[in-house]
Parts: sequence; structure tokens; C-alpha cells
Amino acid sequence: MSRFLKSRSWLLSASALVASVALSGMASAAPTVQAKSWGRLSTGQKVKAVTLTNDHGVKVVVLTYGAIIHEVDVPDRNGRLDNIALGFPNLAGYENHNSDPHFGAVLGRVANRIAGGTFTLEGEKYHTNVNEGPNTLHGGIDSFDRKLWKIVRKGVDSQGAYVVLKLVSPDGDQGFPGELKTQVTYRLSGNDTLSLKFNAEVTKAPTVVNLSTHNYWNLNGEGSGTIAPEVVQIYADRFLRTDDHSIPTGELASVDGTPFDFRQPHAVGEGLLSRDPQMVPQGGYDKCMVLIGPSQPGNTERVVARVTDPRSGRVMDVATNMPGMQFYSANHLYGNYQGPSGRPYNKWDALAFEPEFYPNSPNMPSFPSIELKPGQTYDYGMSFHFSHQ
Repeated sequence: MSRFLKSRSWLLSASALVASVALSGMASAAPTVQAKSWGRLSTGQKVKAVTLTNDHGVKVVVLTYGAIIHEVDVPDRNGRLDNIALGFPNLAGYENHNSDPHFGAVLGRVANRIAGGTFTLEGEKYHTNVNEGPNTLHGGIDSFDRKLWKIVRKGVDSQGAYVVLKLVSPDGDQGFPGELKTQVTYRLSGNDTLSLKFNAEVTKAPTVVNLSTHNYWNLNGEGSGTIAPEVVQIYADRFLRTDDHSIPTGELASVDGTPFDFRQPHAVGEGLLSRDPQMVPQGGYDKCMVLIGPSQPGNTERVVARVTDPRSGRVMDVATNMPGMQFYSANHLYGNYQGPSGRPYNKWDALAFEPEFYPNSPNMPSFPSIELKPGQTYDYGMSFHFSHQ
């Protein structure tokens, strides 16, 4: 079968999945939103926790520090509620350690990597803070995940409970040009969908923007151990080949015959021990998948991945309007962190699905551009729909 025909069949499957998700949300729900104090940073600044709920028992807790998704409680096949998002049990954990795992945080200005911490934009060369060897990862040392965001508004409308957080990143922040005003809207709908919508505008000078979220999911429950049994499907027929430092070579490689072929669902554990040269340097999955289907700003999202946990019966569908998605198997958890459950997190205890533009885009003219000019609006997002079977 040709690649085109294969791609078309996956798109049809994704369309059917979108329709299924829409139908599952026909039941009414009564969402709520509440904000309360969640401690102080070492600077003395107050942090709030915003809790979104609906009448199915689903609960999402978002922190104003790092715009972090701290907790996501969803029912399993027997109606039992568990938190499925990894994180720290308290604010000190996030402040002191989250620059490494980035649990639940918003990534920016530029998610993923910038090679050498340098890029050229409209003839001007910029140097960004490096924090992973010679490279910039997830925006630099003091990036969006370490900032205190401001609550702009919160409430309940016909689409669910929501909160809007705002961050102003000044010109020169972490080496990036232009003042960037960013808003992220977190929304929990009546049909158990958590959505994130990013809007950003730059003033004074062009800049580069690639926003994402770094949630660590374990559908069997936070702290419950390995994700090896979880069954994953990703609507992607190519991935970005990288060097040993996770910098893209520029090649959009076929998933055929590789551990990155999730066009048909299968247990993620089947590939975790692969000796494929693209797996070994990262110690597991850590690749940007090239997503099937159109990517465009606005509200048009398509389903790009599904993960099912056979133990709990929980299912999560991921949708986005972005061109790529970093797929990561939590390769760098070594029992040195523990979450609200009190149990330590070990290697391969979670999966991350990070919709995004491609890594190192500012240095790769062949990749979709992430340049944002004054007068333009960055309008991208993603959603996570929860169900069970």
C-alpha cells in the first residue's frame, strides 16, 4: 500500500475518533472552578492553585507557578478516581527541582531544543541561555516553567470550567528578542476533555515562539509504576531523526521498520529496550513525531494519538493543531523524585505527549517557521480527552 493510501486511512481513523469523542460528550455536566492559596515561593510571591471540576468526578488542578498542571483525577472502568499526572507533592518540589523534569509545566518561549543556543532571525544573531550541554532546552534556565503567571479570569460557561493565565516575557528574556505577551486557557469540559489554548503576541521586534506542555501521564495512576503495558497509537508516518544530543539532522525519516511505528496500536513496552540507533542515546522514546493531517492556527484540531491502559481501562486521546509532537517515555527518572502518592518515580513510569513545532526550527529553514512578528497572533493548542473501556 502506498504511503498516501496509508496516510489517508489513518486520517479517516482519526476523523472517526473525533466523531466518537464528540458523541461521548452529549451528556450534560455541571463544571465548577475554585482558586485558593498554594503557598509562597522563596521570593515571597504567593502561588495559587485553580481547581476545575465537572460532575463526572474529573478534577484538574493548575498552579499559577509555571502554569503547571499539578493533578488530573479521572475514573477508571470501575469508577475509581485516581490522579494520572506525575508531579511534586508541594511547591518547594516544583521550585527546587522542576527545571529538570518540567512536571506539568508550560514550555516556552521555545519548547524543545535550540542547537548551540544560537539562531539568526531577520539577519540578527541571538544567543539564548544554554541549559543542556551546549544547547537551549525548553526556553532556557529561567523559562516559562519557572515564572509566576497571573490569573486573568476564571469561570464557567457553556463549554465548561476554565481559567486564563497570563505571562509577560520582557525583551531579552533568556536571550529572546521582543516583549512577548502570552495567555494560556485551561478548560475542563463536561465531556471530560482538558484543553489548552495558547495565544501570544510580540511587541517591538520579531521573535520565535513554540509553546507546549510537559505533562507526564500514567493512566494506571501516578506512582503506580511502569507504563510498559500501555497501548499507544500515534498518527504519524515520519519522525525527526536526531544526533546523539537530540538535535534534528533535518531528515524526516519514515517510521517503517522502526520502534517509532505506532500507526497500529501496540504496547509501548515492546520498543523500550530496542537497540535501534535512534533509541539508544536517549534511553527510550524521545522523538518528535511528524503528525498526519493539516496544522493551522485557530480551533481546528485533529486527533493525533491515543493511549489505553489495559489495567485500569483508562483511555486518553490527544488532539492538536500543531505539526509535530514530542513523544517521551520519562527516560530520566531514577527514583530521585516522588509525587503526592509518596512513591518514587522511576525510569519509564510515565509517557509525555508534547504537541509542538519541530525542535531547532529557528536553525532549520526547511521546517515550519516559528517566527512571530509584531501584529501577528500565535494561536495554537492541544486537548486531552479522557474515557475508559
